[in-house]
Amino acid sequence: MEKTPPPVGKLWLVGAGPGDPDLLTLRAARLLASADLVVHDGLVGDGVLALIPPHAERISVAKQRSRHTMKQELINELLVRETLAGKQVVRLKGGDPFIFGRGGEELDAARKAGVTCEVVPGITAAAGCAAQAGLPLTHREDASAVSFVAGQCKDLSDQDWSGLAGHGRTLVIYMGIATATAIADKLIADGVSPDLPVAVIERGTTADARVLRTLLTDLGDLVAREAVRSPALIIVGKVAARADALDCFGAPGVAEKLGNFA
Repeated sequence: MEKTPPPVGKLWLVGAGPGDPDLLTLRAARLLASADLVVHDGLVGDGVLALIPPHAERISVAKQRSRHTMKQELINELLVRETLAGKQVVRLKGGDPFIFGRGGEELDAARKAGVTCEVVPGITAAAGCAAQAGLPLTHREDASAVSFVAGQCKDLSDQDWSGLAGHGRTLVIYMGIATATAIADKLIADGVSPDLPVAVIERGTTADARVLRTLLTDLGDLVAREAVRSPALIIVGKVAARADALDCFGAPGVAEKLGNFA
C-alpha cells in the first residue's frame, strides 16, 4: 500500500491591525478561520481573537516592557517546529508584522529552516489611530514626510533623530509613553521647537480611545498628569493641531500657542 505523504505545513505572518476587528483584512480573517494554530501577541484586540475558531489551538506570546512570556528566539523555534510538523500556522501580530513587529526576524527564521512563509500586511497603529482621531499624517499645508520610530530603545539619547520632526514633517513614536519626558528633551535638544503640537492617542481605534493634545515641551508632564498607559502613540508635528482631541495644557499660555497652529 502506498504511504500517505505527511501534511505540508505553512506559516503566515499576519497583521491584526490596531485593535478594532473591523479593520482586519479579509485575507487575515480567512486565514484565521482555517488555521490549525494561532500564535498571537498581547496587543491583538479581543474582537480579533474572537474570530479564531474553537478547533484552532492558540498560544499567547504576549510581551510587555522588560517582561516577555516567551523570548523571541523561542517564538521563532515554535513557529518553525509547528509548521514543519504539518500545521497551518498563523502568527498574529498587532498592527503590521513589518512595523516594529519583529516580523522580519520571524521571516528570517522561517527561510533559514526551509519553511514556506507568507506575509499578510495589516493596518499599522499610526494609520488606524490617526484616522480615528481625524489627524492627517500628511497634509499639503503642514507635512510632506512621515517617520516612524520606537521610543523604548536602549540608549535613546544616542540615537540620531535629526530631521525627523519639525517644519513639514510628522514624527510618529511607537512605544514611547514610558520615555515621553526623555523623548521631548531629546527632540528639543536636537533643535525641534518646544511649541510644536503633540497628540497622544491611547488605546486607538477602540471604543475607549483617548486623544490628548499639548505642546512638545509639555509632553512628559501630560503623560503623567493624565495617567496615560500603553498602548499609546505619540504624534509630533503641526498636523497634530488638526486632531479631534482634548486639549490638556499644564501651563498658562500653552493653549494660545497651540491655537497659532490651527
